[in-house]
Amino acid sequence: MELKKQETIDTLYNDVCQIIESARSNAVRSVDFCRVQMYWNLGKRIFEEEQQGKERADYGTYLIKNLVKRLEPEFGSGFGIRQLERARSFYRTYPIASTVRTQLNWSQYKLLISIDDPDKREYYELESVNNAWTARETERQINSMLYERLLMSNDKESVLAVARKERIPETPQEIIKDPMVLEFLGLHREASYYEKDLESAIITHLADFLLEMGKGFSFVARQKRIMLEDDEFFADLVFYNRILRCHVVIEIKTGELTHQDLGQLQMYVNYYDRTEKLPDENPTIGILLCTAKNDTVVRMTLPEDNKSILASQYSLYLPTKEQLIKEINEVKRLSKIK
Repeated sequence: MELKKQETIDTLYNDVCQIIESARSNAVRSVDFCRVQMYWNLGKRIFEEEQQGKERADYGTYLIKNLVKRLEPEFGSGFGIRQLERARSFYRTYPIASTVRTQLNWSQYKLLISIDDPDKREYYELESVNNAWTARETERQINSMLYERLLMSNDKESVLAVARKERIPETPQEIIKDPMVLEFLGLHREASYYEKDLESAIITHLADFLLEMGKGFSFVARQKRIMLEDDEFFADLVFYNRILRCHVVIEIKTGELTHQDLGQLQMYVNYYDRTEKLPDENPTIGILLCTAKNDTVVRMTLPEDNKSILASQYSLYLPTKEQLIKEINEVKRLSKIK
C-alpha cells in the first residue's frame, strides 16, 4: 500500500513539474513575442511617419535621431538609433503582421533582416521554426553558411521545398553537408591532434555535432566493435537517420583520404547492411570525414552508381564567404566533368 502511495505521489510530482515547466516556457515565449510585436509596431509607425516627408531623403534619419533623444533617457538603450533603424527595417521586410512568426524572438529577427537574399532569409526563417533553433543556433547556422553549403549538392528549389515541408529529403546529399564546419569542437588547425582526439571532441559536443549533421540524426555508438572471424575492427561513430531510415557509419581521418580508407568504410557499410539492417530499412550510408579529399580518387575508387559512400571534408573554423564561393565553383566544375 505504501509503495502504491509513493508511486502516486511520484506520478503527481512529475505531472506538476511538467505543468510548471510548460507554463514557464510559454511565459518566456509570450514575453519574447510581445517584444517582437513592439519592434514591429515601432517600425511601422516610424516608417509611416517617414513617408509623410518622403520628399526629404534624410527625413527618416531626422525622425529617429529626435526620437532617440527622448526615448533613451526614459526607456533605456534598447531604444537607441540602431534599434529603431532595425525596427524600421523589420517592418519593411515583414510589412504584413500575420507573417511575423510567434516561434521566433527578436534576436532571431535581427539576424534575419540582415539577410538581403529573400530565398536565403526564408530558408533560415523556416528552419529556425521547424527545428526550434535558439537564437544562438540560428546565428551559428547563418555564420557557417548552411544554406550555401546545401546548395553545393542541391538546387535552390529542392532546398526551399524541404524547408517549406513540401517534400521530404530522399537522398543523403540532401541532408549531409560537404564541407562540414566543426568550429564548435575548439580544436585549432595549427595544433597536432589524432583521430581519437577529434572523435572525443565530437562526443563532448554531441548536441552541436548533431545540429551540424542535419535533420533526423540520433547517436547510436562510438567505436562500434565489428568481429569478422578472428579479426576485430572498430567503426568510429554510428548514427541513425529517421528520415532516410538507415544507419550512418562515420570514419574519421585527420589527413587526406586514400582509397584504402574508402575500402575500409565500404566494409563497415556492408557489415551493417548484412547483419544490422532490418528488412524495412534502407541501405546503410558511410561518411568518410577528412581534412582534405581528392574527388578523382573518390570517383575512381567507388562504383559509378555509388549511393552509399560519401566523402565529406571538414573544417575546424568558420569559412569566409570567399572561401565558400571558391569551393562552390569547384564543385560545379567537377560536376560538369562527370
